[in-house]
Amino acid sequence: MKRIDEDIKTGNFRRVYLLYGEEDYLKRQYRDKLIRAMTDEGDTVNLARYEGKETSVGEVIDLAETLPFFAERRVICLSDTGFFAAAQEELAAYFARIPETACLIFVESQTDKRTKTFKAAEKNGLAVSFSMPDERTLARWMQGRVKAAGKTMTGDAWEEFLERCGDHMEHMDKEMEKLLSYVYEKDGIERADVENVCTRPPQSKVFDMIAAMGRRDLTKVLELYHDLLATREPPLRILALIVRQFQQMYLIKDMAAQGMNVLGIASRMGSRDFIVRKNMAMAANFTSEQIRGLLEEAADCEERVKSGRLQDRMAVELLMVRYSQRQA
Repeated sequence: MKRIDEDIKTGNFRRVYLLYGEEDYLKRQYRDKLIRAMTDEGDTVNLARYEGKETSVGEVIDLAETLPFFAERRVICLSDTGFFAAAQEELAAYFARIPETACLIFVESQTDKRTKTFKAAEKNGLAVSFSMPDERTLARWMQGRVKAAGKTMTGDAWEEFLERCGDHMEHMDKEMEKLLSYVYEKDGIERADVENVCTRPPQSKVFDMIAAMGRRDLTKVLELYHDLLATREPPLRILALIVRQFQQMYLIKDMAAQGMNVLGIASRMGSRDFIVRKNMAMAANFTSEQIRGLLEEAADCEERVKSGRLQDRMAVELLMVRYSQRQA
């Protein structure tokens, strides 16, 4: 990201930019920064946009070869084309001979660093991975928003906000906008404000449910499960979220046993450090054998539901009861 900022500051732009990774909010932010820096506002003649896997390589190349109209360069922005997830020989070769009057900006969700297209983008331009920031970076970003609005935010309010909204930056941005509007006449944001305004995603409740399973608190587990069902969350969707959480716990437990620290595990998993810490604490309540057993039973449970041998709501409940018992 610093290299893109430097290009914008100096005005020395590459002919290819590849913005990839899992943090969509940051990718869009830097895409728009580049577009604003290289085009005049409202210039729809020299700015073209393409989206999706139906994008034609030949059409993009033809446009890049067309001289800009009373402008320094023609900017072509492409999103989720899939060009960097599979071989695109023609495009990879073209990256080496893009004219100075053109710039291609790719914003991609799926990439494979082994492809010629990806390697050519790195060689002839700039490829930047946008991963999820750590908790400290997120705190600075959100506190900047709060300060700019002339407000303060208590520590426990921040923790609750992160718990409810820390799944990705776009969600955090929208929820903070709602929160600042809600406390418009107040000096600061308190935990109660977050609880009143910010919704908890299903994954957050599943997190609480698994924590209760670790404490062997069956009553709380079933209460949270029924809360999710009341929001019309399908049982198999809940099961999928449980499985995903236990898979993460298993990986974290394994890497921790190998001597890796929280930051190392977060980097390897492409996750945030505070999520790794929470998963690590939950994983301590289960043995590796118990986690493997639950994952195997969950797969069997799903198969029995889909084959019609077991009702979905009951199947998930039985699994949770089994792993919330003291002898589990």
